[in-house]
This record gives sequence, C-alpha cells and structure tokens, in this order.
Amino acid sequence: MLYIRQVEEIIKDTLLEHQLDINYEINNKLPAPMSYNVSTNTVNFNYLQINGYMSKIKVNEPEENIVKIILYHEIGYYLTFKKHKHDLRTLMYGEDEEIEELKSVIETNAWNYGRAFVPDHLLETYDLVREKDESLLQGLR
Repeated sequence: MLYIRQVEEIIKDTLLEHQLDINYEINNKLPAPMSYNVSTNTVNFNYLQINGYMSKIKVNEPEENIVKIILYHEIGYYLTFKKHKHDLRTLMYGEDEEIEELKSVIETNAWNYGRAFVPDHLLETYDLVREKDESLLQGLR
C-alpha cells in the first residue's frame, strides 16, 4: 500500500522529469484514483482510490510504476485539452449522445497522448492497464 506522501513524490518527480507545468493536490473525496481538471490545470489524486485501483487492475509491476501509468493517462488529458480546444459546453449542455461521443474521443486521446510519455520498459504494462481499465468501465455500465 502506498501512502499520500509516496504518491505525491511520484507525481512531483514524474512531472519534473518531463518538465510539465501541471499542479497536483490530494483530494480525499475524489471518486477516482486521479483526475485532471482543465480549468485549474491540476491533477487531483486520492491515494485510497489509487490503492483500490491497483488491487482491481492486478498487473505484475511495482506500485510506483502503476501510479506513474495512472499519471501518464492524466497527462494525456492535459495534452488532449492543450492540443484540441474541445467545446466544453457540449459536456455541460449537450445531448446525451453528443456528450458520450465527446467523452469517448477525449478518453481515447488521453490514452494515446499519455502513451508518448511512457518509458519503453512500461509500454506493455501501460497498454495492459488501458485494456483492463476499459474492461472495468464496461462492467460499471
């Protein structure tokens, strides 16, 4: 099990390593392991959710690497919103079908753009986590 300070260090070190100007903060009420907030340019994390996610994903990788993989996906959101000026009004006011379509595009882009930051030795695990994450989401619908 990783603790708050450990997760915070992994995030800080990874963002510094890639020279990304993204804020980060803990949010114990966050219902997901991590989330990127485009309006505040902040990655929020919940270390309890991260630990729970790791137990659900079950990949043979040190916990630190799993946190990095989750973070690379969030960095993908940062890049998605930076490269594409999505009309966020669609997410707020669009029809259900429009919202789902845009969310799907954003999610696909986040995984694809985040992958560019993944070191070679973690690419296979990143792809496996992506696959397992999609399976988890399918189970929730």
